[in-house]
Amino acid sequence: MAADPDWDVAVVGAGPAGCAAAAQALQDRPDARVLLVDRANFPRDKPCGDGVAAEALDELERLGFDVPRLVDGYPPLDRLRLTSPGGVDVDRRMRRQVRVVPREVFDERLLRQVLELGASFQRHGVRRIETRPDDATLDGRFTARVVVGADGAESVVRRHCGAERHRAGHVALAIRGYSAVLPELSEVQLITMSAKRWPAYAWSFPLGDGRANVGYGEVVDGQPLSRSGMLSALHELLPGAAPRRLRAHRLPLSSGRPRVPDGRVLLAGDAQSLVNPLTGEGIYYAVLSGALAGRAAAHGAGAGAAYRALLRRRLGRHLSGASTVHALSRWPGLVDLGVRSAARHRGAFDDLVRFGLADGTLTARMLAGLLP
Repeated sequence: MAADPDWDVAVVGAGPAGCAAAAQALQDRPDARVLLVDRANFPRDKPCGDGVAAEALDELERLGFDVPRLVDGYPPLDRLRLTSPGGVDVDRRMRRQVRVVPREVFDERLLRQVLELGASFQRHGVRRIETRPDDATLDGRFTARVVVGADGAESVVRRHCGAERHRAGHVALAIRGYSAVLPELSEVQLITMSAKRWPAYAWSFPLGDGRANVGYGEVVDGQPLSRSGMLSALHELLPGAAPRRLRAHRLPLSSGRPRVPDGRVLLAGDAQSLVNPLTGEGIYYAVLSGALAGRAAAHGAGAGAAYRALLRRRLGRHLSGASTVHALSRWPGLVDLGVRSAARHRGAFDDLVRFGLADGTLTARMLAGLLP
């Protein structure tokens, strides 16, 4: 008879997806033995736009996190300025506030709180996963009933699952740094799109401490991308920005996500290619998918099938719409019309924000600008 595994759930990656998975597993079963494994010491930097939508904070609060502690020191923002590839502008107040919190800060606070909830943490870089009839092992060192891969775009767990590599046209490359905030952008989130290298855009997200997270991202579609070319595009779209601590990262878009595998090994967040193809937003997807993976973990060998069903129920319509938008966005003129609709109609703007930052679906109001 096989010995019981050391852990009920082992989560590879201690960012938002991993912490959400651990918190959900503990919420569903307070006596569960939950281990978080990460190759990094915390605090650690993570290249990202740092924006945290209100809906992501809602999910974290539901999981038992103390949200005021997570965002302490970083004031709310409710204004968004968006410029389409053809120069159509919309500048409105969002109905719900967002926070911009550096991942170096946010992820450490998440980890500290999930440890308070009862999870354990080990620093370890996972290289090999072995699945067996009754459990799975990480490097022959940690044995668990279910493993959740929340280890990002270059996921080791994803490779173990045999998922295909990120396909051209369904992955973006971004570069970001921190700059003194431009005075006219101190209280506004800015996204400005580029017609020259479409699909591409630059952003400026103020932190509230005199700095802004600024960056530039572009969909990889066979054309070579260089650091110098991306920086040139960033400076053209955000003249006056002088970012430091520049780091690049890949964004696997949800339009190219792999099928959730059967069995005891699950993928969440970037490892499951859950990045919004319209905005590059990933933290909401990470928290929600991590929580769903944590809930599915209770099913043991049936965790994969349970997780698929939960994802389909919770995000199916949204992800289908996101794939449609990703396909339509190849024509920048259609994006111009969508932004024009948001500029003319408050409801279309609200729908667009929820679609880009959370789990909104395509609505008639969003599509009104595309109609004759």
